[in-house]
Amino acid sequence: MATGRVERSPQVTEGAAEQDERDRRADRRRKWVVRGGQLAVGVLVLVLWQIAGQVFGAFTLSGPVLIVVRIGELIGSGTLWPDLATTLVETFAGLVIGMVAGVALGVLIASSKVVGRWFYPYVMALYSLPRVALAPLFIVWFGIGLESKIFMVVTMVVFVAFYNTYQGVRGIDPDLLEMTRSFRAPRMATLRWAVLPAIAPWILTSLRLSIALALIGAVIAELVGASQGLGYYMGYAANTLDTTGVFAGLVVITVIAVIAEQLVALVERRVLRHRVAH
Repeated sequence: MATGRVERSPQVTEGAAEQDERDRRADRRRKWVVRGGQLAVGVLVLVLWQIAGQVFGAFTLSGPVLIVVRIGELIGSGTLWPDLATTLVETFAGLVIGMVAGVALGVLIASSKVVGRWFYPYVMALYSLPRVALAPLFIVWFGIGLESKIFMVVTMVVFVAFYNTYQGVRGIDPDLLEMTRSFRAPRMATLRWAVLPAIAPWILTSLRLSIALALIGAVIAELVGASQGLGYYMGYAANTLDTTGVFAGLVVITVIAVIAEQLVALVERRVLRHRVAH
């Protein structure tokens, strides 16, 4: 019995290759246009900021040049590193604890059709609380050390991780879970091989969102009461009417957030590429 087989002519193959090459060149041009536009916008913002700083004065609105000089002075004198290390420890310790607790809570509540509904409204009610108002309470309960700052960061992160995980578990294909039940897979095996891979994009998304929130929580707690940290430095600068110092702290925090977010984005691309490959 003859089998139907369609063979491409050399002209068709060459035409497809040429089209692929044109598409790749177009993609590269778009990337360069986007990057060039981003650079142009950044330069424009810095120039306008510098002009505004000269018009209004360093007391009201410091300029990029003064801020860079101040950061250089902080680095050269070594005073930046203790404050930076303190804020990083508070931020990432609270981030890890909040992510683990939020993911675990989201999986538990979303996996239970009855018990989960008992607790879900109360978790969302706690989410609606203004966490900034909890900072003074944490200072009263845990003092001005690392513990109060870490708890503050946890409250900023845990609900984001919980909600994303909850939605991810609720969105898992029912056929996938039914298949694991048909094979009588243990709960831990189902969690490891079915649930966690399915909600990995949700977890990574919540992690990217939580980085900035974690930094905000740490800085807020340091502003309320601390003896060290970038928030403490910014509060001290504000109390002494040092606008340049406040902006220097903000710039350092922004750089940390951007670097951390890019690292998570790199991990996310690798994980999602691995998922697509399989």
